[in-house]
Amino acid sequence: MSNIIKIKKGLDIPLAGAASESVTTDSSTVLFGIVPDDFPGYTWKAAVKAGDIVKAGDALLYAKEDDRLCLTSPVAGTVAEINRGERRKIEFVSVRKEGEQTQKEFGKPTDKASRMEMLLRSGLFAMMRQRPFDIVPFIGTAPRDIFVTAFDTAPLAPEILNADMMADLEAGLKTLSEFTAGKVYLSVRAGSGITSNAAEVYEFQGPHPAGNTGTQIAAIAPVNKGETVWTLDAATAARIGRFLSTGKLDYSTTVALTGEDMKNPHMVRTMVGASLGTLLDGELDHTGGKIRVISGNVLTGVRVDWKQGFLRYPYRQVTAIDEGDQTDEFMGWASVDPGKYSVKRSFPAFLRGLSKPFHFDARIKGGHRAMIMSGEYDKVFPMDIYPEYLIKAIMAKDIERMEQLGIYEVAPEDFALPEFVDTSKIELQKIVRDGLDYLRKETL
Repeated sequence: MSNIIKIKKGLDIPLAGAASESVTTDSSTVLFGIVPDDFPGYTWKAAVKAGDIVKAGDALLYAKEDDRLCLTSPVAGTVAEINRGERRKIEFVSVRKEGEQTQKEFGKPTDKASRMEMLLRSGLFAMMRQRPFDIVPFIGTAPRDIFVTAFDTAPLAPEILNADMMADLEAGLKTLSEFTAGKVYLSVRAGSGITSNAAEVYEFQGPHPAGNTGTQIAAIAPVNKGETVWTLDAATAARIGRFLSTGKLDYSTTVALTGEDMKNPHMVRTMVGASLGTLLDGELDHTGGKIRVISGNVLTGVRVDWKQGFLRYPYRQVTAIDEGDQTDEFMGWASVDPGKYSVKRSFPAFLRGLSKPFHFDARIKGGHRAMIMSGEYDKVFPMDIYPEYLIKAIMAKDIERMEQLGIYEVAPEDFALPEFVDTSKIELQKIVRDGLDYLRKETL
């Protein structure tokens, strides 16, 4: 029987534009891109040059620190561009899908070492994360435990698993158990009925961030100083199981096109790193003015230029909302319009009910000011941490204080809801990301 954990603190943001269950197949996209920034913790070097012919699974980038760790091509074709930014940093590598879709042969693993080697060279290892630091795991470091999440509670997020993935998931969980002396934990939505013989299953119920890995780790087995855990979603675990069973990489993914500015929010079957210019062609509703397209959800996703950008890791969702820069309303952010969402009862929105979908745009609706120690973060932050004090310690670069306040347990996404409700409009996720990078630089 599964263990059941109830999350009481949190907030489900009633964003309009949920995707329907209808699924279409993307057959027109020919350009696919991999963005190194989606895989923090390593310095990525180009393994190819523009014009090279590659198979699906061939390395596009490799880690400077260990050239076995690669980011691989999702399709067979020609390398279209290696885009570089300041100081020749690689912004993305794109591949144009062409000809017969041949795939690199990885063979069949024979032992634990060969399985790890295949994960490194296939790019699947880079799809995992470790805590502390929320980066691609350190190679050669055995994790205390491994945490796999099978559901997502972020605004308009789609389901991670489907029935066709269950056998591959079980195989992936069994493989992951070889890499830790501890346990593999599988977190599922309460009532899902998902079970496993290879992992210890925990059911979660409650508002967002019940689906965040950090919340699940804090409720099951928190991370202490000197410990390392790995995290990944169930879709990645299923990819691992399928890959090690067949030797073939599966780069397919089902993406939710969500948000008010999607003409027809629905699911699309496509490939990792698909060009958004093709994926969103004819899907956006431009009648309301400028649109902000986010690869991911509105809390933690990445703002992209949809005409030139790519589907970003973890490759599950694209959200389109109004930019809001042309909005003209009486009293601006201080308007008492009952259609304006607010978590505070100083606005009359609660009279119409906060569970009904609201109109949101990209404006922050307020001004930057000093942090107000009001306890508002605590209302939506379920981890046993003082978030306001941790943020202040990070801003002060006080490493000892950061460690005492639990920085080894957190990732930027854990502060997405506090950032949303923050009266002071402080970029909490950026502060946490900078703090984790600073801590890693100073302590390793």
